[in-house]
Amino acid sequence: MRILVVRTGGFAGIERRAEVDTSGRPDEDEWRALAQLALRPAAPPSAADRVRDGFSYRITVDGRTVTCHDPHLSDAQRALISRVLKEGA
Repeated sequence: MRILVVRTGGFAGIERRAEVDTSGRPDEDEWRALAQLALRPAAPPSAADRVRDGFSYRITVDGRTVTCHDPHLSDAQRALISRVLKEGA
C-alpha cells in the first residue's frame, strides 16, 4: 500500500510531501488499519472554522484521497500524517 501526504499552507505556504510504501513491512497491518480510519470523510469546516495560516493536508492511499484541515483532524488523520511525514521519503 502506498500512502502519500501533501501538506500545504502555514505561515510560509511551503508545500511538503512524503510517501511511504508499506508493502512487506512488518508493521504493514498497523499502517493499513490507521490509513482506513484516516480516510473516513469528515464534515468540511466552514470558512469561520479555519485557522489563519493553518495547514491543509491531502492524504492519498492507493488512489483514494481525502482532504482535511488543521485543527479539524481526526486522531487517526493526525497520527497518519505525523508518521508519514516523519518516516516517508
